[in-house]
Amino acid sequence: MSTEAASPRNPFPTVDVIVERGQGRVLLIKRRNPPLEWALPGGFVDYGESTEDAARREVMEETGVSVLLTELLGVYSQPDRDPRFHCLSIAYIGRSRDLVSAGDDANEVREFSLDDLPDLAFDHERILRDYAHFKDTGARPRPTPDGEPTIS
Repeated sequence: MSTEAASPRNPFPTVDVIVERGQGRVLLIKRRNPPLEWALPGGFVDYGESTEDAARREVMEETGVSVLLTELLGVYSQPDRDPRFHCLSIAYIGRSRDLVSAGDDANEVREFSLDDLPDLAFDHERILRDYAHFKDTGARPRPTPDGEPTIS
C-alpha cells in the first residue's frame, strides 16, 4: 500500500485578451502551433504569476503591444474548449494603440472588425460574441448550469 498522495488533476489556468483597437476592431493572432487558426492573444498563467500579469505578458509576447486591461469579461471553462487538454480561461478586455509585431506563438497579428472575423481556434468565437453583446448592452455573460457564460 502506497503512502504517497495522489497528484491533483486540475485544469490548466490560461488567459485570453480582447485587445480593442478602436472602431469595433480587435487584435487577433495567427497561431504558430496547433491549432493553427486565428485566436485571441493569450496563453498559460505561469506559477507565481497573477492572471492580470499573465494577460499583459502574453499580449506583449504575441503582439508586441503593451495593453491596458480595462474589464474582466468572464471565465470560460468547458472541458472541451481546448482540443489539447482541459484549460480554463479568464477573458479580459484591454486596449492598445501600439504598433504590432508578431512574436512567440504568433506567426502573424492583425486587426479585425467584429463584423468580419476569420475562423477562430478554441472557443474564441463564443468569447467574442459575448464581448460584442457586452459592448452593445453593458451586460456581462452570466453563469449557466453547464459552467459556461452566456448572454441573456
